[in-house]
Amino acid sequence: MIRCMGYELLRLLHFAAIFAFTGALFIENMAIKPEITGEDARNLAKVDAVCGASAVLVFLIGMALWLWVGKPSEFYSSNPVFQLKLGLFALLVLLAAYPTVFFARHRQSNASTIAVPGIIRVLLKAEVCVLIVIPVFAFLMARGVGLSG
Repeated sequence: MIRCMGYELLRLLHFAAIFAFTGALFIENMAIKPEITGEDARNLAKVDAVCGASAVLVFLIGMALWLWVGKPSEFYSSNPVFQLKLGLFALLVLLAAYPTVFFARHRQSNASTIAVPGIIRVLLKAEVCVLIVIPVFAFLMARGVGLSG
């Protein structure tokens, strides 16, 4: 009974972290412009910190769900759909690296305007595209797609 409650609690926390990540990523995409002010840069750095912290929570809670509670880890480990989902999450983290460095570099800026490299906006949009695909694989995985037998 306690193990089951722990599993459900972790699942809820996993979803909460996913929603926090998604919300922060969408805010970044709505707020980013070709030029931003110092205040915008400070605010975007805060939002990006929420994005990063929630991504870490998604990863850690996901690892706990995979390895310690719920279904046996073999259920997930041997599933190519799950492996693809993990690969997409890793891609998401890689796509976020450069924008995070940019926001961190400008978080203390008092500049009236800061030119935002076009690649930052492209990477943020690519993150959204990858993020949209991940739940499809999660759905398929939960339905047993990819399992042999």
